[in-house]
Amino acid sequence: METLIQLGLIAFLVIMCVRVFLPFSGLVILAMILAIALYPLYMRMLRWFGGRRGLTATVLVLALLLLLGIPLVLLGGAVAIQLGDLHTAVENHTLAVPAPNPKIAEWPLVGQPLYAAWSEAASNLPAFLKGNLDLIREYSRKALALAGGGAAAALLFFAAIAVAGVMMAYAKKGGRAIERIVVRLTDPERGPRLVQLSVATVRSVATGVVGVAFIQAMLLGMAFLLAGIPAAGVLALLVMFLGILQLPALIIALPAVIYLWVADDEMSTLLKVVFTVVFVLAGAVDNVLKPLLLGRGVDAPMLVILIGAIGGMASAGITGLFIGAVLLAVGYTLFVDWVDEDEQAATATPPGDPS
Repeated sequence: METLIQLGLIAFLVIMCVRVFLPFSGLVILAMILAIALYPLYMRMLRWFGGRRGLTATVLVLALLLLLGIPLVLLGGAVAIQLGDLHTAVENHTLAVPAPNPKIAEWPLVGQPLYAAWSEAASNLPAFLKGNLDLIREYSRKALALAGGGAAAALLFFAAIAVAGVMMAYAKKGGRAIERIVVRLTDPERGPRLVQLSVATVRSVATGVVGVAFIQAMLLGMAFLLAGIPAAGVLALLVMFLGILQLPALIIALPAVIYLWVADDEMSTLLKVVFTVVFVLAGAVDNVLKPLLLGRGVDAPMLVILIGAIGGMASAGITGLFIGAVLLAVGYTLFVDWVDEDEQAATATPPGDPS
């Protein structure tokens, strides 16, 4: 009976601690991922600032907030405005597809069919809206909620950057504490190896896969926004999805170039040329970033990373793209290491060795 009471009290304490920590779990996990991914850069900056950890972490956090915060706020604001306008147009029955530019009909091969299909969509849209008004309203409300979720995700990302700065400033103490916990759960031989394996996996996936996709999405998103491409924030999110899928971002960049030259008659030719070059270079920048950031290699298959990203977004919103991909990759790597543990031990100990 005393043992049951003790176990019950322990279970009660664990459950209450989990309930208290749960609202902050996403923030802490995202901050830990960022801290692990950024730690090599932090150590390089630490030498520049003479070993002053607090100052180095502060400068790095402020730099990240400026470099990432401004594009995120601009893109998030653009998405919110565009989705809000869409919802208002649906509610006021003013949603319409603009008529196509007559220049489209002059394109070789696809010009005439595309112009005809676009013209038909513009003329038949009012009848379609009238017959499916309830369904369209429902999806417009979901789109508006998605915009609100994106704003919350941006705030969470900013807070995670600040928390990551604190973690990096106390990285040595924190690393020793985590290693002691893992050693206590396993043994002194496997514990440090599992910690190193987890850190290497987090750093590889967070920088080499998700990080490259995020950087490319920010570059193209800002370029789309400055060029006046419609739904720039939504297109940036699609670019990030394609990056995680290991598909070229030019799938989005090249149609944007076509739109720039066909639909925008107010922009000068020089600006169109400049934006075309920017779109193409930003769409191909992953070919340069991937060899640099994937030099350490990613042991987890891309399918595992993709499932983690999609599942994470389904359960935790946009930030789940980062958290889900990294966590599932770490879990897969540790599971494979556990499965191969006996084989590794047999390889390390030759047959007939008395030890």
